[in-house]
Amino acid sequence: GQHVEESGGGSVQAGGSLKLSCAPAPYTCMAWFRQAPGSEREAVALISTLIDTSRMEYTDAVKGRFTISRDNAKNTISLQMNSLKPEDTAMYYCAARIQWECNFREADFDYWGQGTQVTVSP
Repeated sequence: GQHVEESGGGSVQAGGSLKLSCAPAPYTCMAWFRQAPGSEREAVALISTLIDTSRMEYTDAVKGRFTISRDNAKNTISLQMNSLKPEDTAMYYCAARIQWECNFREADFDYWGQGTQVTVSP
């Protein structure tokens, strides 16, 4: 069932920025996925935090433009998206895994949000 919830989607022009948030975020392994119309869901970014060290990974398409981060005080994770392109248009989903091992395998994630729409116009 849903144990996380996204916020922050919207519409921007190409080159613009958006920031997505997901709460709560007490899980070691959390990630963002996205699904464009007519396409399969794909991984975007993940963050794995053990004690005070975080490991972040990104899919090639967003490297250098997107940043995933964790705010322990707010119990949230965020996805800062800069230099947005029309091909970034998709429904973005937050996902959490109970176990500490963290990778981009969808099947490994236990909780999913309902998604937030991001639309980038040319």
